[in-house]
Amino acid sequence: MLSVKDLSKSYDKRIWALSKVSLEVNSGDFVILLGLSGSGKSTLLRCINRLIEPCAGSIDFMGTDVVNASSSELKQVRRNIGMIFQQFNLVKNLSVLTNVLCGRLGYHSFLSPFSKADIELAMHNLHRVGLQDYSTRMVKQLSGGQQQRVAIARALMQAPKMILADEPVASLDPATADSVMSYLGEINQRDGISIICSLHFLSLARKYGNRVYALKDGKCVFEGSPLMIDEDRFKAIYGQDAKEVEIR
Repeated sequence: MLSVKDLSKSYDKRIWALSKVSLEVNSGDFVILLGLSGSGKSTLLRCINRLIEPCAGSIDFMGTDVVNASSSELKQVRRNIGMIFQQFNLVKNLSVLTNVLCGRLGYHSFLSPFSKADIELAMHNLHRVGLQDYSTRMVKQLSGGQQQRVAIARALMQAPKMILADEPVASLDPATADSVMSYLGEINQRDGISIICSLHFLSLARKYGNRVYALKDGKCVFEGSPLMIDEDRFKAIYGQDAKEVEIR
């Protein structure tokens, strides 16, 4: 489904945020990106759908050359790739329903109204994340965990083939973090949607991921099953003084 080869990115032409990173994602994978803040996880995710431009390397998504895609091809790629952000990226002064409907904008011409079917789909997706009774509330009235569930429902509106989740639980308390990850796990298992999710918690990686890519200083330092990451590998990724914090 996705093939990234020798991807490199520098923001200042001196330090490489990514240095020749390669990965492959198959249909139905739940891939976890691990690594310290600044290791390149967010840069990698944003290069995949070209929210930022890579300096070198190739990205193939379902047969489309993403790096050299035309504007129409890139629109199609982004329609098929949902994005979930650490800080939710919702419009706080709009209702939950309106925010979820925004995920359908890629299917509409400019200023065309949302259809009855769009609204029904939005309510269905809100039900999937347990927020069907919150549709008329302003987003600013919700907790952080609820806002992230709105963001998941918005991503589902795209009917994506893949979801990129950029540290989706970093702003949440441990119990809420596991709850949000459970929704992503259910989407992966039930819908077969491939997910690439950056995390800091190895316990969540073991619980939900089937493969891990660990980045350090912009380079891949581990690729394999999360169950293969023992204490030595954990310290190689995060540093000798790092201690694992478990979320159950």
